[in-house]
Amino acid sequence: MTSNLLTKNKHILLYGAALAVLLFLLKWLEFHFIIIDNALEVYMGALAVFFTILGIWLSLKLAKPKVHTVVVEQPVYVSNTGDFIINQHEVTRLNLSRRELEVLQLMAEGLSNHEISERLFVSLNTIKTHSSKLFEKMEVKRRTQAIEMAKRLCIIR
Repeated sequence: MTSNLLTKNKHILLYGAALAVLLFLLKWLEFHFIIIDNALEVYMGALAVFFTILGIWLSLKLAKPKVHTVVVEQPVYVSNTGDFIINQHEVTRLNLSRRELEVLQLMAEGLSNHEISERLFVSLNTIKTHSSKLFEKMEVKRRTQAIEMAKRLCIIR
């Protein structure tokens, strides 16, 4: 049955195959002549498309802001409106005297050594001695460092 169909439609299949080959040949020739006749324009167009895409990509890379996120952890001291309780354990550990605590508290209030000496009715040299002993015990070099550490340890307000 299949061979019967092939013999009947042999001419139609041959004409169809010949038309397909001819159409393929014509399209190939048309493409070939377009490329040969317009080779310079085709190559220039391809280069233009390539460099346009390259320029867009490069501009996106260069224009993108280089943002580096840096996380800084800083302790935040919240003033407690309630009753302040001195951390006696830290006072004992640092071996701070009552007078040194008073000097430290007055430093935290922003008073100078001269103002502290007047408030406590002692000489300026005594305040300087208390301050140097305080810095030595707390292992700091500056008033601001001593105040910051004392607040962190809940020794002063």
